Amino acid sequence: MTIDRRCAQAAFAAYVRPYDARDPKVRLKIDHTYRVAALCERIARSLDLPGEEVDLAWLAGLLHDVGRFEQLRRFGTFDDSKSIDHAAASADVLFDQGHIRDYCADSAQDARLQAAVALHSAYRLPEDQDAPTRRLCDILRDADKVDILRVNVETPMEDIYNVSTDALRRSAVTPEVVAAFFEHHAVLRSLKRCPADNAVGHASLVFELVYPESRRAVREQGYIWQLLDFETRNPDTARVFETLRAEMHRFLDQA
Repeated sequence: MTIDRRCAQAAFAAYVRPYDARDPKVRLKIDHTYRVAALCERIARSLDLPGEEVDLAWLAGLLHDVGRFEQLRRFGTFDDSKSIDHAAASADVLFDQGHIRDYCADSAQDARLQAAVALHSAYRLPEDQDAPTRRLCDILRDADKVDILRVNVETPMEDIYNVSTDALRRSAVTPEVVAAFFEHHAVLRSLKRCPADNAVGHASLVFELVYPESRRAVREQGYIWQLLDFETRNPDTARVFETLRAEMHRFLDQA
């Protein structure tokens, strides 16, 4: 499968052009897309994959969030629980509406790309996937998780989650969210009841990373520590985050 990266990048630029890039939320997702594509390439290269597979991983990163732009336009939020499943929306844009051909003329890997895009935010992948599809899904999911740490540090959580600064700083942390963190797995969206739960939930994504290169990227970037250095006026929340930081240090030191 041959991928013309310049053509794919031009197609993405054309797709997002109708959305106002001066809007910080639109700019956020454009920048996130390019970073995830680069991380997908980095992870794929670390696995010594052939060039065609590296290109495919890069393309999956470029495509994974195309549904986010309509989600924002229609609902004014990136919160799937208050709008639509953005991964399913991305797959719809590409494969139901046919925009995948704007990015790649060859349909040989459509099934793998569709799976990777549609499942990139799923809590768990299906057990019956073939190995090449599973690998592409894992690469994309890892890259997305690594960059989500950056997004949650560089972008005010108030903007991402439509919450006031006062509510965020006074927020408690839901005990079930803390328990999931210490069990070393991602936090289910249904468990989150407090604004601060979002910071814990995104930090917990580190436990789900599949590839050593992904964990290396987390260590290099350091955003995990900024995310867990959560600014709060709630003494109980401050104590919780102190324990979360210590646990994450233990995990990454051993990983």
